[in-house]
Amino acid sequence: MGTLAEVAPKFVEMAHQIVWCTAATVDAKGRPRSRVLHPIWQWQDDKLTGWIATGKTPIKLAHIDASPNVSCNYWAPSQDTCVAECAASWVADQATKQHVWDYYTTGPAPVAYDLTMIPGWENAESESFDILKLEPWRLRVMPGSSLMDGTYAADIWQAD
Repeated sequence: MGTLAEVAPKFVEMAHQIVWCTAATVDAKGRPRSRVLHPIWQWQDDKLTGWIATGKTPIKLAHIDASPNVSCNYWAPSQDTCVAECAASWVADQATKQHVWDYYTTGPAPVAYDLTMIPGWENAESESFDILKLEPWRLRVMPGSSLMDGTYAADIWQAD
């Protein structure tokens, strides 16, 4: 087990290289649902925060209401994998929505992109532009080389 300061930068580097993750939530009956999403991560002031620019679909709303947790699993053909298990919450304040909008549009390549390509998202004040905030309580990072050489050495951090 490593510290957050040791594992978080490795997680962000790998997640941002892979870009897309399979994100899983759980409904009120305990049934999982997966979808592919594009979080952007911020390691700042010894804190890791994930941001997902998305819409508040009825399913996402119901799942986060039933169990405010999201698992984000990244995989690359090189067998690089990383996972963030997170507490999730919807962002309501406009200042944070603007911050996330700016981070997505000016952040690190290849994970940053122009959000206006999404229909209905003209700016951070667009009615259909919503943010899901992720606060990890567990991270796991395993380079594919570790799988291939049989060491299975993963960097893991978990909150107390």
